Parts: sequence; C-alpha cells; structure tokens
Amino acid sequence: MIPSMEEALETPAGSDCESLQTVVDFVRWGASRFAAAGLHFGHGVDNAVDESLHLVTHVLHLDLPMPPEFFSARLTARERLDVSALIERRLAERRPAAYLTGEAWFAGLSFSVDERVLVPRSPIAELIETGFAPWIETSRIHRVLDLCTGSGCIGIACAHYLPQTSVDLTDVSEEALEIARRNIANHGLEERVHAFRADVYDGLEEGCYDIIVSNPPYVSHGEYAGLPQEYHHEPAVGLVADDKGLAVVRRILADASSRLQPGGILIVEVGDSRPQMIEEFPDLPLTWLDFSRGGSGVFLLTREDLADAELSVE
Repeated sequence: MIPSMEEALETPAGSDCESLQTVVDFVRWGASRFAAAGLHFGHGVDNAVDESLHLVTHVLHLDLPMPPEFFSARLTARERLDVSALIERRLAERRPAAYLTGEAWFAGLSFSVDERVLVPRSPIAELIETGFAPWIETSRIHRVLDLCTGSGCIGIACAHYLPQTSVDLTDVSEEALEIARRNIANHGLEERVHAFRADVYDGLEEGCYDIIVSNPPYVSHGEYAGLPQEYHHEPAVGLVADDKGLAVVRRILADASSRLQPGGILIVEVGDSRPQMIEEFPDLPLTWLDFSRGGSGVFLLTREDLADAELSVE
C-alpha cells in the first residue's frame, strides 16, 4: 500500500531527522537514498542531487538558484518532518517529483501539473527562448499553434517570449485542457492564448500559422511497456501512439502545409523515434535540431518542404 503524506511522517526514516539539520544535510541524504533505490530521473532533472534539491527547496518555499549561505541554514522541526515525508513519498511511489509538488518548470516559467498531463521537459524550450532563431525571423511570428499541448507549457512559453503573438493550444484530452487553461490564467495570457479541444487538426477552426510546434505522443507500445515506473504515472494518451509511435506525427505532417503561412515552419519532437522517422520518410528534408542544454529528436520542416513532399506523407 502506498503511504499517504501522514503515513510518511511516521516512517522509521523520520528518526534520521534528528541527525540532519541543514538544507545541504537533507539534499545529500535525499540524493543518497534516491541513488541507492535506483530511481529514474527523466522529468526535468537527470540526477539524484538535483531531484533531492528540488524537493527540499519546494518544502522550504525557496526559489532556485538560492544564495549559497542558505545551504547551511538549519531547518525547524516541522520542516525536517515535512522534507523527510516528501522524500519518502518519492521513494515509495516512484512518482515524478513534479506530481508530488504540483509544479514543473519549463523555459524558466512555472507550470501547474498533475497526472492529467505529461511533466514538461521538452528541449524545444531552448528554441522558444531564442525566439526560434535562426529558423524564422522573430518579427514575422504572429500566430503559433501548439498541437498536443498537455499542460500548455510550449504554447504559453511561446506567448511569453514572443509578446507580439497569439497562440492556439489544442489537445484531444479535455482533462489536459483544464490544466492548460489554468496555466494560461496563471500567466495572465487569456487575451492571447486560447485552448481548444481538437484531435490534431480535427476540431480546429480554419486558419494558418507562422509556426506549428508539437510534442505529440511518439512512443511505441513495445517501448512504453519497458519504460521506468515513473513514466507509467503519466497519461498514456500523451506518450503512446500506434504505427511504431508515428501515427500522430504522420497526421501532423499530412496537413501541415495547408495550415502554415508561406515561409512558416513546423517543429515536432519525436525523441527516440528519430530512426523510425528517417526510415518512414526518406524523401522528407528533415532538419534535426541541436540543443546546447541537451535533448534530441526534434525536427524542423518549412511549409515549402512539406508542400513539395505532400504526397509522400499522406
């Protein structure tokens, strides 16, 4: 039985609090326990130390980065119990840290998340922060479409970094759109960002965009079965697709040229399905993007690329 927060406070590990006093004590302790338990880190951080730091600072209501002297600050008795309980829940539940805290960071922005949406982690964040340079002139970006939006993080970040744009977010899941609309309101973007229920383009009003960007489901059923436990807390509809993971991507490609303005671009993340993309679409001039902060499996096509290859992607 998975322990509740109250039960976690009563676990034997809570006695360790007596010998743990400072912020750095708890960060080290949490990281050691995570590493020993073999937890998987793939939802915003890639190592046990950063995961532990994220949980500890969440309980203490501290923002990162924080002043170095804070690491030697002593916790109160209540804080020690609360930090210990959250670390115990991460160990017991194998749930991504963002679901335990209700918050994830993407492109330097905070987003509300729960199990109705994927945890934001796309490398596309880096591209958004640079205004999609050098692939399109920032001054000509006026409309953006974020397909399969989930929490809304990609589209909302686009609106934040491109204040001259209007952004449409779409998702097939009404539950995900509830979270996306909450995040739109949290960022005060109701006038420029709008969320619609649509199955790729089905259900979306007519109109063209300067950028279509998407982090769609692209994991095959076989690959999904072998993923670490943390991923199985996320909604499968946001991860898994038929046709070796490419069913949704194929639909995005098929109609993208008719939804893009001349000179517009399509950006899609396919992660580890990159080899399948290359095999399935050998005639598409896919540009694979590089990211200085890590991440891969994101391709770019122009409207003209798509128009020339339209028959080969249907």
